[in-house]
Amino acid sequence: MYEDRIRRVLEALEQMGLEQMIVSDPDSIWYLTGYYVHPFERLFALYLRRDGKHKFFLNKLFPVPQVDFEQIWFSDTDDYYAIMADNVDGTKPMGIDKDWAARFLLSLQNSHPGMKCVESSDCVDNARACKDEVEQNLMRASSAINDRVMLKVEAYIKEGMTEKQISEFIQAEYTAEGSDSLAFAPIVSFGAHAADPHHDPDGTTLKAGDCIVIDMGCRKDRYCSDMTRTYFCKSADPKYAAIHDLVREANEKAEAILKPGVKLCELDKIARDHIAAAGYGEYFTHRLGHFIGQTEHERGDVSGVSQIVAKPGMVFSVEPGVYLPGEFGVRIEDLVLVTEDGCERLNKVDKHWKTIG
Repeated sequence: MYEDRIRRVLEALEQMGLEQMIVSDPDSIWYLTGYYVHPFERLFALYLRRDGKHKFFLNKLFPVPQVDFEQIWFSDTDDYYAIMADNVDGTKPMGIDKDWAARFLLSLQNSHPGMKCVESSDCVDNARACKDEVEQNLMRASSAINDRVMLKVEAYIKEGMTEKQISEFIQAEYTAEGSDSLAFAPIVSFGAHAADPHHDPDGTTLKAGDCIVIDMGCRKDRYCSDMTRTYFCKSADPKYAAIHDLVREANEKAEAILKPGVKLCELDKIARDHIAAAGYGEYFTHRLGHFIGQTEHERGDVSGVSQIVAKPGMVFSVEPGVYLPGEFGVRIEDLVLVTEDGCERLNKVDKHWKTIG
C-alpha cells in the first residue's frame, strides 16, 4: 500500500522534472509511511528520491519508525540544519512541501546556494486526493458515525435548548459512537445566526419557527466526515421552506452530473445557476465544496475557477447554501466519492426539510 503511494508521488515528481523532494507535512508522511508524530517546532522530514534512496530525518525524541528507509537521527542540541544539508543532493533542484517552515528551507538554501527549490506539494496532494480502497472504506466508516449522530441530534433538539447545548451533545455522541475526535468544532446556528456560514454556537435559545443549521464532522481512524443539514423548529415559514427546497435541488443537480472526466467548476456552475435563477445568486456566498480526507480541508476545491477534473477515488463536499443576512440561512452538504461511472454519496441522512423540536 505505502509502496504504491510513494510510487505515485515519484511518478508525479518525474512529470515535474524533479528527482528529489522533501515532505514535511506529518499527515503526508503518515500517508506515505504509516508513521506519525507531531513534531511541534522540531525538524521532521521525509526525503524522497526517484532512485529509491529515501531518507528519514528524525529527532531522537521520536519513536523509531518501522520503515526500510535510511534514518538520520539528531538531538535538540545537534546542528540538524547542517545534518540535513549534508544528506541531500544540493546539485539538483529540490521539491519542497508547501507547509515547510521558512527557517528550515532558508537554512537549506543557504547551505546549497546554487540549488533551485520548487514547491512540489501537488505531487503528494494529488496522490492523497484520490483515495485508495483502504481510505475509501475508512471514510465510509467515519461518515456512518456522522449519520448516526445526526439522527440522534434530530431526535434530541427541543425548543428552548441553546446552540451550545446542542454542540456539546454532538461531541458527547461522537465519543459514544466510537469516533476518535472532532474533525472540526460543530456549527450549530438558530434563526438569523444561520446566515453566518461559520457561526460559533452560543447561548442563543431555540424558538418555534427558527431554522436550525447543523454542520458537523468527526474523525475515525484518522479520516474525517463532514455533513450539513438544515431543519425547522416546529413549523417552517413557506418562504424559507421553498429556499430549502431550492438549495437541496442545487445539491442534487451537482451530484447528478458528477462522474470521472467532469470538471469540478461545472458542478459549481450547475448548483450556482439553479440558485441564481430563483433570484438568490448573491446569497450563495462560498464555493460549492472542498476536498477532505485526513484533514477536514485538503488541497483542492469545488469552485467556479477550479480546473480539477473528477477522477475515481476523489472525495469532496457538495454544499450549496443561501444566506439572508438578519433573517435565515440554509446549507445542505454531502460528501461524495467519485466512482468509475458516477459518484457515491457517503451521507445517508435525508436532505428534505423537516420540522423537529
